[in-house]
Amino acid sequence: MEALTGDLLAALARSAPTKLDLTSPAQRESIEGMAVALAETADTLDGLREVAAAVAHDGALPMSVRVATKLALGRAMLEDVDEPVHVSVVIAVYKEHQRILTAKEHPVGEDFLREKLRQLRWLFRPTPRHDWDLTVVDDGCPEGSGRIARRILDEYARPDEEVEVLFLEDAIRDGLPIVASLGSTKESQKGGAIRLGLWHSTRASRVGHHVAAFSDADLSTHLAQLGLLVRPLTEPDHHAAIGSRREARSVVVKASKRDARGRLFIYLWKRLIPQLRGIVDTQCGFKAFEADHLATWIEDVEESGFSFDVEMLVRLQLVSPGSAKKVALAWIDSEAASTTAELEPYLPMLKRIVRLYRTVLPPTPSGERFATFIEGLDPDTFRSLAANVPQEIAARDPADFDDFAGVSPEQLRTAAGF
Repeated sequence: MEALTGDLLAALARSAPTKLDLTSPAQRESIEGMAVALAETADTLDGLREVAAAVAHDGALPMSVRVATKLALGRAMLEDVDEPVHVSVVIAVYKEHQRILTAKEHPVGEDFLREKLRQLRWLFRPTPRHDWDLTVVDDGCPEGSGRIARRILDEYARPDEEVEVLFLEDAIRDGLPIVASLGSTKESQKGGAIRLGLWHSTRASRVGHHVAAFSDADLSTHLAQLGLLVRPLTEPDHHAAIGSRREARSVVVKASKRDARGRLFIYLWKRLIPQLRGIVDTQCGFKAFEADHLATWIEDVEESGFSFDVEMLVRLQLVSPGSAKKVALAWIDSEAASTTAELEPYLPMLKRIVRLYRTVLPPTPSGERFATFIEGLDPDTFRSLAANVPQEIAARDPADFDDFAGVSPEQLRTAAGF
């Protein structure tokens, strides 16, 4: 079997595209076809796991082949679950009025909503005992992303598919408890919409295992990888499965310009929240939760900005320590029309994490020093710091930041120029 798989990988590599295009239907069909062929050749789930592990960092293989192994594994892991599973998928939209269009309609168009529906159909097709629903939540988009999404779903979703669009503005007006802390949509940056969508999902009664998941609006993560998240949640002791781009078996194409800032962000929040030891990539927009468990604590989450992921993981850790399972993903950076790159969210996120630290976590001497340092940063000094990240941080594997605290707030102040 190993020889057969090796021969197949070599054959796939010869015909695979050398550069990925997330908007190309032909490429998507090719990658999914490779995934099917790999799953059939590997024969067993353990065999497919071995193949996925072996090819994750095999630079001799085109990225499309390595992505295909993740899709094959995700589909196979979902098929391996005997008891019925219902997966509720939540996507937040804000200023997605261009990326939601096709590439022919706009230069940055990804046609992501139709594509996500198609990905869900592809994932669940072999296992009719499993089911899904999709909720799009408009985060207060001034360009009407939610209305565009509703029109697309009305046209493209099938009559038997459970899809809907929620509006954060309506939830605030109606006084729903999950958004009680919000006075308007202007106070939310993705977090309010995701919290609303997940809360809404947990209120539905489902047969078998119920998983509530969220994904980014872009095409960075193929939804077939939901199988990678779902499988751990059908086992004891796991209440969350969190996608990670920083695992040994992750397959990643990432814009390098954000990496130094990302490492600085991780280094700083690690000084405040040692409770998340072992978790590095808090901001990957691909997470899933056991819905019944999530329903017991989601209303405690208050953060509505981009750092909502961190608070969710902290709340989970406080309720059920060690119950989050990290999952290595295939993730292709989608920089076009990225709202997070445009907003430069790291400093506001850090300040909100300081607030979380001071509100729900026990203080520590080191935590206090770093919290005070972060509180003293303004956009100019943080921009200077991000441009001069100390090499001890910029060149270090973020996985080391649990134990490495060798750059002091005083050294960071010097790097920031104040």
